[in-house]
Amino acid sequence: MNTKQLLILAASILTLSPGGSALTQEMRGPYVRLAELEIDPEQLESFKAAIKEGIEAAVRVEPGVLALHAVSEKDNPALVRVFEIYIDEAAYRTHLETAHFKKFRETTKEMVKSRKLIDADPIVLGTKPK
Repeated sequence: MNTKQLLILAASILTLSPGGSALTQEMRGPYVRLAELEIDPEQLESFKAAIKEGIEAAVRVEPGVLALHAVSEKDNPALVRVFEIYIDEAAYRTHLETAHFKKFRETTKEMVKSRKLIDADPIVLGTKPK
């Protein structure tokens, strides 16, 4: 059994235990967050390069990252949405402390005109296996 499977098993056991604690609630995963970003149009290409680098690093090196998707509106490409799925909230918190995320935030801080972060409850998350 790999680390990811062990974490999922541990979270499942804690979830099924009676009288779940706040820790149990946090570990239930997956943790889903949406980010709505308005990017300075003059810096859009630089932002795209930075987010591509950051997402590729996170998916490659962070075991708690299940999915990161960045898209822009067709009619207004400076409006970017990032769909994030982590194994649990602790994995999200770990992501915020990584060198690649801190580099992304520092690099893009003057590019992002507004940021809205939305915590979400998953209803159904469907993915085809590769």
